[in-house]
Amino acid sequence: MSKPALDIKALARDIRAGQRAALARAITLIESRRSDHQAAARELVQALLPQTGKAVRVGITGSPGVGKSTTIDTLGMHLIAGGHKVAVLAVDPSSARTGGSILGDKTRMARLSASEQAYIRPSPSSGTLGGVAAKTREAMLLCEAAGFDVVLVETVGIGQSETAVCDMTDFFLALMLPGAGDELQGIKKGLVELADMIAINKADGDNIKRATIAAADYRGALHILSPRSNHWQPPVVTYSALTGAGIAEIWHNVLAHRDKLTETGALAARRRGQQVKWMWALFDERLRGRLASDPKLKAKLPQIERAVAEGSLSPALAVDEIAEMLGL
Repeated sequence: MSKPALDIKALARDIRAGQRAALARAITLIESRRSDHQAAARELVQALLPQTGKAVRVGITGSPGVGKSTTIDTLGMHLIAGGHKVAVLAVDPSSARTGGSILGDKTRMARLSASEQAYIRPSPSSGTLGGVAAKTREAMLLCEAAGFDVVLVETVGIGQSETAVCDMTDFFLALMLPGAGDELQGIKKGLVELADMIAINKADGDNIKRATIAAADYRGALHILSPRSNHWQPPVVTYSALTGAGIAEIWHNVLAHRDKLTETGALAARRRGQQVKWMWALFDERLRGRLASDPKLKAKLPQIERAVAEGSLSPALAVDEIAEMLGL
C-alpha cells in the first residue's frame, strides 16, 4: 500500500505554529536524498521564506575539547532566561559505516535539551565539505519559520567547516583554550581572520591567569590581521562555560555586532552574498547528484578517474568528458 502524498501546506502551517514534531519531520525531509523528498523540501522552504530571516544566526567553532557543547548549553540557557527561543544545529562528523551522527551533542547539552524553549538537531555531515551538513542552511530557515529567534550552528571544528559555517551565519564565534599552543594553532588555521569574536574558555580557578595571557596574545594577532568586516573590530574575551562567568559579555558583543552591521547595511550585504553562495552550492550538489544517480555515468566515472590517476588523461579533458556526459 503506497503512502499518502505529503501535504506541504499543512506541514508549513504546523511549522509556523511552532509544532516541534512538524519541524523535526521537515528537517528529516530536507535531509532525505530521495528525489521526490528533495522536490517537496524545495517547495516547503519556498513556502516558508516570508517567515525567515529575522533570527540572530551565530556560528560557533573551536577544536575538539574546547568545550563547544558546554558553551552552547550555558549560552542557550542564558538566552532562554532572557526570553529567547534557541535552535541549535549541531553538525557531527559522520559515522564512516552508517553515515549517522556519532558524537551525540544532545547528551552534552543536558539543560538545553530539556527546555521547551530550545530545539537541538544533531545532523550527520555525510561527507560534505568541511563536515558541514549539506542541508544545514535549509534547517536554519525552518527553525526561523518555527519561531526560534536565535540559531546557533556548531561546527565539528575540523577541515574547512569554519568557512562553510561562516558563509551561513551573521556572527562567527571562535572558541579557544588558554595555553597549550592553541594561540599559534588558531592563527595558523586562519581561524582568527574569519572570527567576529574570539572567546577563551575555561577562565576559572587556576586557569584565569593563563586565559588572560592567551587573550592578550590574540589581541596582538588581531592588530596585524585584516578583520572580516571594515565596520567591526573583533573583540577577545575570556569566559567559563562551567561557571557561566563572561557568557553575558559574549551575547552583548553578538548584539553590538548585529546593531553595527545593520546600521551600516553590512549585515544585509553579507546575507545577500550568502544567498548567492548557497545557490551555487546547491547547483554543485545537484550536478554531483546526477553523477551518482545515473547508472551510465556512475559506471563510466571509475574509468575516467583511473585514467587521470595513471596520467593517460589530463584532468581538464576528463572534466570535458564528464560535462559532455551531463549534456553541459
